[in-house]
Amino acid sequence: MQRLLALSLFSLSLFMFSFSTLANDPIETGTFNNKAIYGYDTVAYWTQNKPVKGSEDYITQWRGADWYFVSAEHLAMFVADPVKYAPQYGGYCAYAMSNDSFASIDEEAFTIYQDKLYLNYNKRIMKKWQADKDAYIQLANEYYPNKVTLP
Repeated sequence: MQRLLALSLFSLSLFMFSFSTLANDPIETGTFNNKAIYGYDTVAYWTQNKPVKGSEDYITQWRGADWYFVSAEHLAMFVADPVKYAPQYGGYCAYAMSNDSFASIDEEAFTIYQDKLYLNYNKRIMKKWQADKDAYIQLANEYYPNKVTLP
């Protein structure tokens, strides 16, 4: 029984270590896939002012993640200037990053501010972040580069 308990604890610690290691990926892709913004087209936030699911017909890789687009035009725009179109902080929640932590996002909770795309965990958190976004951005800008390894 003790051996089973020890093995279970060891397995749990390996899982926790693996999960925390994944959290340091430069681009947030979720746990079981490699899709940036969960397969939504990052350029569509700019051109349509809303999240739009990308297509498997238009994919590129950048910073270790797969980026999906609705059209060849959006794909070309991203490839020409990925830093412009990619969400800040690798697509992790901007509010969480300002608190020195990682959190997933709701693709509907977004803000384009000073020519940059920011995503948040949900719309309630987005409203909180928007209330003092300059301060939150300043903090997140300090934390993000130290939390990930950019390829």
